Amino acid sequence: MKKIFVINAGQEFGHSGGLLNKTLSEWTAGYFKNSGEYEIKFTDINYEYDLSEEVEKFVWADVIIYHTPIWWFQIPFGFKEYIDRVFTEGHQKIYVSDGRRSANPTRNYGTGGALHGRKYMLTTTWNAPVEAFTLEGEFFRQHSVDDGVMFGFHQMNQFIGLSRLESLHFYDVMKNPQIEHSKEIYLKHLYKITPSL
Repeated sequence: MKKIFVINAGQEFGHSGGLLNKTLSEWTAGYFKNSGEYEIKFTDINYEYDLSEEVEKFVWADVIIYHTPIWWFQIPFGFKEYIDRVFTEGHQKIYVSDGRRSANPTRNYGTGGALHGRKYMLTTTWNAPVEAFTLEGEFFRQHSVDDGVMFGFHQMNQFIGLSRLESLHFYDVMKNPQIEHSKEIYLKHLYKITPSL
């Protein structure tokens, strides 16, 4: 039975209630629970969590699924705090070192992760429309979410040894929310990646 760890990073702050990412997390849990072939663990960063328990969830999981909004072109501060605290607590369990050796200190940086053989998937939610990423002359200069704003996030996961599954990004969610359409797209995405888990 495959083990899935779902993280809802949809933070409640300011005008955001974090509802879309919470909903995505619920769709994820429902999809995998209904199949009967997966065991699910879940964290919502809005609630108190125990660092050692969170480390064990990363170690336990075959697949980690992150759901996060993007605020000011970064992950929310609560999610960043979660990662900083949990990964620091997870030294020797989530990662062992940066991968370098004193004999050749300029090589193999980023190869000291402890979670090799496991995978992760990322979803993000954006106020920006997709055209801000795809059209010439628009804000993101035709850089995709994965190759642009979230490049560092993907490298972080590679650093701890995880392999990347195809991401899914939701655009224009503030001015043009389409919940039922988003659900359809998301469930199709899960169906598409399930054979790769």
